[in-house]
Amino acid sequence: MSAIDTPPAIIRRDQSSETASAPSAGGAALKSWIRALTAIKILDDAPTVTLPALLDELAARHADRPALLGEGRTLSYSDLAATSNRIARWASARGFTAGTPICLLMPNCPDYVAIWLGLTRAGCVVALINTNLVGDALLHSIGVAQSTRIIVADSLLPALTALAGRLPPDTGIWVHGEGSAGDHQRFEPAIAPFSPAPLPETEMPLPVLEQLALLIYTSGTTGAPKAARVTHGRIVEWSFWFAGMMDAQPEDRLYDCLPLYHSTGGVVAIGAMLVKGGSVLIRARFSASRFWDDVVEGGCTIFQYIGELCRYLVASPPHPRENEHRLRLACGNGLQSDVWTSFAQRFGVPQILEFYAATEGSVSLYNCEGKPGAIGRVPPFLAQRFPIALVRCDAETGAPSRDADGRCIACGPDEVGEALGRVLKSSQSPARQFDGYTDQAATECKLLDHVFTVGDRWFRTGDLMRKDAAGYFYFVDRIGDTFRWKGENVASTEVAGVLRACPGVTDAVIYGVKIAGHEGRAGMAAITTDGRFDLAALSAHLDARLPSYAQPLFLRIGDGLDLTGTFKLQSGRLAKEGYLEATDPVWFNDRGAGCFVVCDAELQQSIATGARRL
Repeated sequence: MSAIDTPPAIIRRDQSSETASAPSAGGAALKSWIRALTAIKILDDAPTVTLPALLDELAARHADRPALLGEGRTLSYSDLAATSNRIARWASARGFTAGTPICLLMPNCPDYVAIWLGLTRAGCVVALINTNLVGDALLHSIGVAQSTRIIVADSLLPALTALAGRLPPDTGIWVHGEGSAGDHQRFEPAIAPFSPAPLPETEMPLPVLEQLALLIYTSGTTGAPKAARVTHGRIVEWSFWFAGMMDAQPEDRLYDCLPLYHSTGGVVAIGAMLVKGGSVLIRARFSASRFWDDVVEGGCTIFQYIGELCRYLVASPPHPRENEHRLRLACGNGLQSDVWTSFAQRFGVPQILEFYAATEGSVSLYNCEGKPGAIGRVPPFLAQRFPIALVRCDAETGAPSRDADGRCIACGPDEVGEALGRVLKSSQSPARQFDGYTDQAATECKLLDHVFTVGDRWFRTGDLMRKDAAGYFYFVDRIGDTFRWKGENVASTEVAGVLRACPGVTDAVIYGVKIAGHEGRAGMAAITTDGRFDLAALSAHLDARLPSYAQPLFLRIGDGLDLTGTFKLQSGRLAKEGYLEATDPVWFNDRGAGCFVVCDAELQQSIATGARRL
């Protein structure tokens, strides 16, 4: 039997044992769980069933069917396997084998996927670098990967060139694309001499589930981005799990405009389609104006979203093709209840599958019932497999509260607390484990011991949630210094450090502020200055060091900042005042004009009404 076949006996056993007692109202949800649970059974006693190892089998089965469709380039299943095999042989020939870290800095395109699949087939560990990063932030991400090998798109080469002299002297750089490569080697000619033929195990050992495959960066709750360790087992389990949840079929085509350097857009969306013979339509970025043309003309049946994209679509003027699509499902996270209902009704999308998951963690939730606003629930028959708890937190420190016996205090119905996931040593599921970061100290900070009993260990999500009496979870906010904007986590301590490095800025505190009609929180900075400060210089300083989503949207300039008794900067009062009630002068970061402008009453009104696009 093929590794990607579903065992009929398993389907019959699960369906007969679960659906017989299932209430009809939850039948569709139960089927989703059964499909997902059945799909991942292929991992049982199959330590080498990994996504790159399945490519040759998928190519033999689906051949010329499109796998990845980009703008100007499409890879069939045969093309994808052939390209990945060339890359694997190239990597092996250069000595890039088990554990060799290689950075990948490229925009969304089919070759992006082929490259990391090929490199991981050879045993390499691929660090998926955020394409928005420049300067110190980019240097940091390369550094934590401990890599001296970088594959970069020609369009992003200037960001690396700007780091000349700061990278290790033996750093090797290969440039993908037909643009200028400078003094560096070109990637496509380098792999061209190698055979595209299937890779037998006798030629190159197969990677195993426990083997590290990717580094995916996450901000967490404090500090600069951390590199989360993602194993082959986690990748392939995500792929089959979501294929089951979405009921993926060969006829499906998924629209993917999320960054491929993130786990949802770059691993979950891709893998779920590939393992079932479906296709992925890849776009470099989201565009509300061309979204429906792409979806309709591409024959897309599934849309991978983040909530902000759905909000943009709902807020957009009517599009003549918005109801001509074939979408049967929208799958993603961060969709709030008001947008959920409007999105489903206006565009006629039959099903929305909202989920919550952490790239590196052991907590995941799925809203298979389609309850607007909820991020999911755990069915009673899976409570032991998905152990999740909400515990009370200290409002001042963000640390979990403990009782007199030193145990955490579980939250009651609708009480807000931090979500924890039990780390099960006995679990056979790679996604239920915590593989940590490249930074051991950061790894330890995410673990909590002796939570409810002596010796138990739990993963800290850093997210505040509540659970209603029916068992549905709802996202509330993030703990600590991180807030979410434009679908990205922004670490306020990192942004504050960049601000303080600007001449004339004597101190800075960063916090997120709510803006009506927008998901997450926009960045706002409160700063103190001296005579050297210049707004135009600050704008250029931020552009050179931070991606646009991490730059403060609002700037408050005052004479001093609030301090705690231990001389730590406080942001609570400032965040409550936001940009509307601040007593100090407030400036708006006008990205279109490329400068800060006074945030006067007229501008505030245009932001409040949605007339000003943020």
